[in-house]
Amino acid sequence: MTRPTEPLRRRVRAFVDNSVFGGVFDDEFAEDSKRFFDQVASGRIIVLVSNVLLREILNAPPHIQGILASLPPEQLEEVAVTPEAVALTEAYLQAGILSAKWRDDAAQIALATLAKADVLLSWNFRHIVNYDRIRLFNSVNLAQGYGMLDIRCPKEIQDAHADEQDI
Repeated sequence: MTRPTEPLRRRVRAFVDNSVFGGVFDDEFAEDSKRFFDQVASGRIIVLVSNVLLREILNAPPHIQGILASLPPEQLEEVAVTPEAVALTEAYLQAGILSAKWRDDAAQIALATLAKADVLLSWNFRHIVNYDRIRLFNSVNLAQGYGMLDIRCPKEIQDAHADEQDI
């Protein structure tokens, strides 16, 4: 009996905020963060990188900076800050979803939306991975003519085929 061939899987394009990098060194998030970066290294996931993320990483301790530096360059995709991204960020702030103090969080949502990321990943449950805020971000996206953005934590991004023997 021949085994069916595995369907071709498209690589996931994930916009990742700095909390996922820091999560590698946090007892609560380390296992899932490391698993995520293993999937990046294996070629399954492309990480979308913006100037906002780079600025945050450059202000982080060297061991966190090292995670980004260790990722294969072919698994990284640059996302530019554009006037359109600035306008969408302002729309989130004007809608009261976040205050101006959290502009970088709003900017990352805008950048991921405009890049048409498959998912935005974060461990920031207060400002980003938050049911009410996700609904509000997406309502602004739809009102502005953009698509919806899937926002999750890295725990939810796992290779469905990794544990097939358990199924």
